[in-house]
Amino acid sequence: MYNQSYHTKDLSGSSFLITGGAGFIGSNIVEYLMQHGAGKVRVLDNFSTGSMDNIEPYLSRPQFSLIEGDIRDLETCRRAMEGIDYVLHQAALGSVPRSINDPITSNEVNVTGFLNILVAARDSGVKRMVYAASSSTYGDHPGLPKVEDKIGNPLSPYAVTKYVNELYAQVFSRTYDFHTIGLRYFNVFGPRQNPRGPYAAVIPLFMQSALKNEGPFINGDGTTSRDFTYVENAVQANIKALFAENISKHEVVNIAVGDVTTLNQLWKYISDIAEIDIPASYREERKGDVRHSLANVNKAQQLIGYQPAVTIQKGLQTTFEWYKAHSKVIS
Repeated sequence: MYNQSYHTKDLSGSSFLITGGAGFIGSNIVEYLMQHGAGKVRVLDNFSTGSMDNIEPYLSRPQFSLIEGDIRDLETCRRAMEGIDYVLHQAALGSVPRSINDPITSNEVNVTGFLNILVAARDSGVKRMVYAASSSTYGDHPGLPKVEDKIGNPLSPYAVTKYVNELYAQVFSRTYDFHTIGLRYFNVFGPRQNPRGPYAAVIPLFMQSALKNEGPFINGDGTTSRDFTYVENAVQANIKALFAENISKHEVVNIAVGDVTTLNQLWKYISDIAEIDIPASYREERKGDVRHSLANVNKAQQLIGYQPAVTIQKGLQTTFEWYKAHSKVIS
């Protein structure tokens, strides 16, 4: 899948830890690193939301290793860091509704777990840590497009946890000279994103509906808009952030396309790809959801050389073909 190279460094002499590497974004990063000859690729995952299927092709490879463990345990994090040069921290409990229903577990994983990884990475002397931040940090700030230094009040427990990550990372930069880069993802989608369960994201749910020849449910009137970002763009950002030069403090950058799509438009795109004409059904908006989201990606372009390579239409086409080929994921 990742024929394009987003790095210039020879990866064969470097070791990488991907937390949450059996999950959606994490496993796509693993795929990139394995395809491009990384010396050592280690995954830390507790499989609460990740799947063994996502990393199964690599289990027998000598440069790949798996630690089945939980980031809430500091000693597990320390063990995972042994001999590691670069950390890509993707492990988290996503979903705004999940955090509203169970704020304590979201906090334990996303805050305590993040702090454990931060401490373990600092103490093991890794060269660079990049972590998954979130556009939910913008909260109720009305400005569009979103720029990194203008945020509002969080609208969900999940948003609180992701903002706290940034605060801790900033303090570690100032206090310990340990500089990390946070990637504020905007609605990442693509192959391996799970459509099952109560907290599935909108695009896999729409894909599921299309492949079942059904109309989806849309929360609200369908004019809610997002900056949907194909997963390859997120992978590119992680790789470029790892090797970005002149990083002398904690940095946070938006990772998106810089384009806006409403939920109504999204269903139209997917319907056209699936060659169906079925209307959606509408229901109440979800609590804690941001109404509109659109990113300014200038800082990411300047700081790490990020260039969003895949548009939403191209990404949706590739994603639809993946779900179609993996029908067991949809059923």
